Amino acid sequence: MQTLKPHAALLASPGIGHLIPVVELGKRLAAHHGLNVTVFVVASDSSIKNSPIFSSASALDRLELVLLPPVDVSGLINSTTSAVTQLARIMRAALPSLRAAISAMRARPSVLIVDIFGTEALAVAEEYDMLKYVFVTTTAQFLAAFIHLPNIDRKTEQEHRILKKPLQIPGLEPVRFEDTLNLFLDNIDECLYAEYTRFGSLIPTADGILVNTWQDLEPSALHALGDEKFLGRVARAPVYPVGPLVRAVEPDSKSRVMNWLNMQPVESVIYVSFGSGGTLSTEQTAELAWGLELSQQKFLWVARPPVDDDASGNFSNVSNSQDGMPNYLPDGFHTRTHDRGMVAPMWAPQAEILAHKSVGGFVSHCGWNSTLESIVNGVPMVAWPLYAEQRTNAAMLVEQLGTAVRSRMRPAHGTIRREEIADMVRSIMSLEGNGMRTKAKELQRAAAEAIRKGGSSHNSLTQVAKEFEIKLHGQALGD
Repeated sequence: MQTLKPHAALLASPGIGHLIPVVELGKRLAAHHGLNVTVFVVASDSSIKNSPIFSSASALDRLELVLLPPVDVSGLINSTTSAVTQLARIMRAALPSLRAAISAMRARPSVLIVDIFGTEALAVAEEYDMLKYVFVTTTAQFLAAFIHLPNIDRKTEQEHRILKKPLQIPGLEPVRFEDTLNLFLDNIDECLYAEYTRFGSLIPTADGILVNTWQDLEPSALHALGDEKFLGRVARAPVYPVGPLVRAVEPDSKSRVMNWLNMQPVESVIYVSFGSGGTLSTEQTAELAWGLELSQQKFLWVARPPVDDDASGNFSNVSNSQDGMPNYLPDGFHTRTHDRGMVAPMWAPQAEILAHKSVGGFVSHCGWNSTLESIVNGVPMVAWPLYAEQRTNAAMLVEQLGTAVRSRMRPAHGTIRREEIADMVRSIMSLEGNGMRTKAKELQRAAAEAIRKGGSSHNSLTQVAKEFEIKLHGQALGD
C-alpha cells in the first residue's frame, strides 16, 4: 500500500520579494521532505506569470504554482495608501478566490501556510479543517516586534514615536527610535497601525510559525519567542527557524552584466542595488553617483529613476543623456567611470551577481531577501536601509553580526553625502574591511550548515513535515 504524502497549500502575497521565499519554502518541502505543494499566488495582474520563478517552479515534481484571479485594486487603494495597507486590502479581496480554489481541488490540502499579509486566510484553513501555519519571510526579531505590537499601549507608543524613547520588547534589546519600523516614524497612520495590529493578533492563532532565519543567526530573539517569561505566552504557537531560504542561482553567462563581471578581478566589484522597490531622491541619487566615483572602486549599480517623496518607490520612464546614461545621473558620469563601473538600468540578476567571484561588497537597502543572499555568498555590506523593517536589519548586521558598515546620517533624516559614501565603499573593499569579510565568510558557512541534512533549519522543517503527516493520517482515519 502506497504511503500518503501530505499536500501543503502556500499563499504568497503580491510582489517578487514576497513570492521568492514562499516558492523556495515550497521547493524545500517538495524536494527534501516529499510533500505535494501548491503555491497560490495573489497579484493585481497576470504579468507575474511571465516571471522566471513560474517557469523554474513548474519544472519540479510535486510543486505547482497557481495564479489566483487578479484582484481589482481600483476601489481599494489610492495615492496616499501605504504599501502595507495596500497589501492587506488586496489579500483580503483575494480570500473568495482562495476559498473557491481550495474547494475545487480534488485532493484537498491538509495544511495552509500563509505569509504575514495573508493571515486573514487562516480562517479559510479552519473552514476546511486544515492545519494553519504562518511563514514570516523576515527575521525573528521582526516577528517578536510584530506579535508584541497589540500589547503596546498608547502611552508606550507615544513615548517611542514622539519622545523617541527606545521600544522595549520582552527578552530583546530595546529598539532605538532611529532603527524602528516606519509605523512609528511619523504622524501615526491609523489604517496602517490597525493592519499591523491585526497581523500581530492573528499570527499567534496559527498552529506553528515558520521564520526565514536560523538558530545561530538570531539565538536571543528565538529564545525570547519560545520562553514563557518573555514572548512565549504571546506567541503561543511553536516557532520554527527554517532559513535561509533564498532563490537558487541559475547559470547566466550570456548577459551583458555577467560578461562584464567575468572580466573583473576576484572580490574587486561593489554591487549597488536597493531591491525591487527601493528608490532614492534626486539629490541622493546624484550623491551616490559622486560617491561611487570618488571611491575609485569598481562598481555595478542597478540604478532606478529617483522618487522624491517615497523610498518604497514607483518608477517612471526617463530619457538618456548624451553619454548614454539615464539623465538623472551627473553629467559625464559614464565618461569618467566607464573603465571601472557599469550601470544596469532598473534590474539585474542579483542572486547570480552576489554569487560571482568578482563581487566583494554590496550596498543594500537591507531587505531580508537581499540580506540573506549576501550572507549565503559571504559578501560584506554597506547597510543603507530605506523603509519597513530594514533599519532593524541594518542595526543587526552592523552591531550584532559585524558584517556591515552604516552611515552616521540616517537616510530618513537627510542626505548621505558623497564623501561618506566613498569612505564606506572603500572601508568594505579595502584591507580594513578584511575583518567584516572574515565574519561574512563565517556566516556563509553557518548558513550552509543550518540547511544541510541534520542542520538546525533542516531539522526544524522535518519536524514541521511530521506534524503535517500526523494531520493527514488523522484525516485518513476519520474518513
